[in-house]
Amino acid sequence: MSDGTPIALELKDVRKSFGRTEIIRGCSLQVQQGERVAVIGPNGAGKSTLFNLISGRFAPTSGQVLLNGHRIEGKKPFEINRLGLSRSFQITNIFPKLSVFENLRCGVLWSLGYKYTFLRFLADLDDANERAEQLLEMIRLHKKRDVLAVNLTYAEQRALEVGITIAGGANVILLDEPTAGMSRAETRRFIDLIKEVTAGKTLLTVEHDMGVVFGLADKIAVVVYGEIIAYDTPENVRANQRVQEAYLGSVIATQQAGTST
Repeated sequence: MSDGTPIALELKDVRKSFGRTEIIRGCSLQVQQGERVAVIGPNGAGKSTLFNLISGRFAPTSGQVLLNGHRIEGKKPFEINRLGLSRSFQITNIFPKLSVFENLRCGVLWSLGYKYTFLRFLADLDDANERAEQLLEMIRLHKKRDVLAVNLTYAEQRALEVGITIAGGANVILLDEPTAGMSRAETRRFIDLIKEVTAGKTLLTVEHDMGVVFGLADKIAVVVYGEIIAYDTPENVRANQRVQEAYLGSVIATQQAGTST
């Protein structure tokens, strides 16, 4: 239930089938403005499919998806992006042959009204250049300003992708496994970065690392076999018997075992 804070993102009985196979089985969810929500669940539970339904890569078989109160199901990804939602992907999605600065500048052009015109020299776009410089500082890559993106470390590339994701000024951000493949030290730094760059925004993230989930999320949505079986605070989800039986207990035990070896 909402406490009066506006709802940024809402799913109403969303379902998705591929042929006769039902992948998402009636998911309903409300994410308030400014909340950070982690989506967890076993492999094959439907988490990425749910992200694809929200961001417009797939259209739901039935149900509604609302962004800031407006229905967006069936819209194209670029249309949803222009309405204020942006996402990153499991696989880093950047322009490898452009510099860090140029990647970020590309990300801000549309939001500043330049669209698809190349009649002006990019160097003369003072507002775009200024915003890109601000993003460089925000994602802590100012020292790599002129480095080609392909030459960044993996963690730096992920930070750059987050910068591109927020560059357009979206107020709802979807991050798909943002810390996958990072060391523990890199993960800790990246959690701090995500908190900083999404401050005041609504965040929905898919994560497998329970340390990231419990360190980042205000609420957790647990997806199992295409259904949300729990949606609550981290403390309540951790104590939820159904969640422990379906997923969480075995994951925590596995991660603790990995830590001790």
